[in-house]
Amino acid sequence: MIIDCHGHYTTAPKALEGWRATQVKALEGGAAAPRRSDLSISDDELRESLEKSQLRLQRERGTDLTIFSPRAMAMSHHIGVSETSQEWSRLCNDMIHRVCTLYPANFAPVCQLPQSPGVAPANCIPELERCVKELGFVGCNLNPDPSGGHWKDPPLTDRWWYPLYEKMVELDVPAMVHVSASCNPCFHATGAHYINGDTTAFMQFLTSNLFKDFPTLRFVIPHGGGAVPYHWGRYRGIAQDMKLPPLKEHLLGNVFFDTCVYHQPGIDLMLKVIPVENILFASEMVGAVRGVDPETGFHFDDTKRYIDAAPGLTAEDRAKIFEGNARRVYPRLKLPA
Repeated sequence: MIIDCHGHYTTAPKALEGWRATQVKALEGGAAAPRRSDLSISDDELRESLEKSQLRLQRERGTDLTIFSPRAMAMSHHIGVSETSQEWSRLCNDMIHRVCTLYPANFAPVCQLPQSPGVAPANCIPELERCVKELGFVGCNLNPDPSGGHWKDPPLTDRWWYPLYEKMVELDVPAMVHVSASCNPCFHATGAHYINGDTTAFMQFLTSNLFKDFPTLRFVIPHGGGAVPYHWGRYRGIAQDMKLPPLKEHLLGNVFFDTCVYHQPGIDLMLKVIPVENILFASEMVGAVRGVDPETGFHFDDTKRYIDAAPGLTAEDRAKIFEGNARRVYPRLKLPA
């Protein structure tokens, strides 16, 4: 089985986007606040939104199951207040649940958390519990910067986050560290803000003892870990200078990376410096980069090709990347043995 650990519902019916637009307009005083019950999307509309996109690409590219979450850019935790995020997150998560109910063999659900700048992460616990206990979700997406590029909240290693981590450990679910839209004109969203978020999260983990407090807490850092693999020697050296244990001992029992790296040399580098046990296959399709690479003739996000072509990988290595590691990191996945 080939498990793609990173997929977003970027092709959701336009009515979902329209509901959000009305919610934002209401915040500005230009409309009545919508109710969740106002959104009407049929199962046939959901099927149509997937059959010609994610499901087609699964078939064409030879993948089996996508760990699926709401569109990352649309989480937009910076908008409104806590109640705004609560309503929007619940609506989006319910949509993911419907998709995964329609296609249980193709998608496994991961939830959006109702974060809001300056609001304690403990506020997210009821929605996380609802999604995991009632709807069968297998993980969550955690935004390290709900302000959208201004980094106003404490680092991920601060005790401010601990109540949420305690619940994640109790439920045995991981978090993918994933920022959302950029409100800072200095940071292009997918080209800078996303990579900044991934790299910053790793550095926060490195300079802390978070995993001494939470030995079984698990994070997936997406987009190949941001700049981390490229600067692996720098991070090893920083840890050494700080008298910290080697990174394999200090972090790699808890921190994992996906393969959303859109060229062969990048994947090859990642595989040289990051242990195979810490790499989960992912494509992010249909996502940030959708075009065809003129140098190869294939889509940038057809990442299975890169793993298939990577030199030096054994069949056992590929089995770990494609399936085994995802089963370990997401133990709530309900899959055949």
